[in-house]
Amino acid sequence: MYDIIIIGAGPAGISASLYAKRANKSVLVLYHGESQLEKAHMIDNYYGFPGGITGTQLYEDGIAQAEALGVEVKKEEVLHIEMNASMNYDITTTDGKYEGTALILATGNKKIKPNIKGVNEFEGRGISYCAICDGFFYRKKTVAVLGNGDYALSEAGDLDNIAGKLYILTDGLSAPKTDKYEVITKKIAEIKGDMKVRSVVFDDGSELELDGLFIAVGTAGGADFAKKLGVQLDGDSIKVNEKMATNVPGIFSCGNVNGGLLQVCKAVYEGGEAGLAAVKYVKEKK
Repeated sequence: MYDIIIIGAGPAGISASLYAKRANKSVLVLYHGESQLEKAHMIDNYYGFPGGITGTQLYEDGIAQAEALGVEVKKEEVLHIEMNASMNYDITTTDGKYEGTALILATGNKKIKPNIKGVNEFEGRGISYCAICDGFFYRKKTVAVLGNGDYALSEAGDLDNIAGKLYILTDGLSAPKTDKYEVITKKIAEIKGDMKVRSVVFDDGSELELDGLFIAVGTAGGADFAKKLGVQLDGDSIKVNEKMATNVPGIFSCGNVNGGLLQVCKAVYEGGEAGLAAVKYVKEKK
């Protein structure tokens, strides 16, 4: 049991962890995949580095700083988050399960929209990014999950007892490790329909009739988790107040997932605010 669990180890998540840990709270940081910061070849507009610093170095130094302070940092992909009966948050990862009193989303906005003809046209009309949110509308119908990783399998699991028939589509990528679902690895040429999705057409000309398609490419981002938890969004960004609190008690958000200026300085500031606000929430709840 942790006081605060943070998802994301970039500038926002690590800054939140530093403030929370210095307030003597138990803190766990979970992260997975490449951070946007790591992709920055050189950062020369951030305070304190007159000669600049690579994104990778700044990212690694941040994690090392948190660990040196006593923050637990684990590289595990988060698959599922839910509020339990105690109004705490249960987090399931590829490697374990954790419980936290407060939750901070600092993942960046990782939603990946595949470059497939028809995706934009049918969003909200048969194409969804959230199985828990929209699965109910596809009871006993034929649906597919697009993706080939653990996140895609987790979304499929949420549709297990709802859909009549369920496929995994990988769009040309290798098949995930599963014997539970029918997997189609062929490249997708187009998503077709009229008022809503009716089928997926593959490069070889074959066609799969569908009532719905759930996109779960790559790993889940903050907006994906927000939808499942009832957190309000503004487009693909999470809505927060001046203290980085969302509309759901105990959930805070910081960094790129909140939209706005996508810079390290903003992420660090919002991380500090989120960390302090989470500390206050934990104190008041206990």
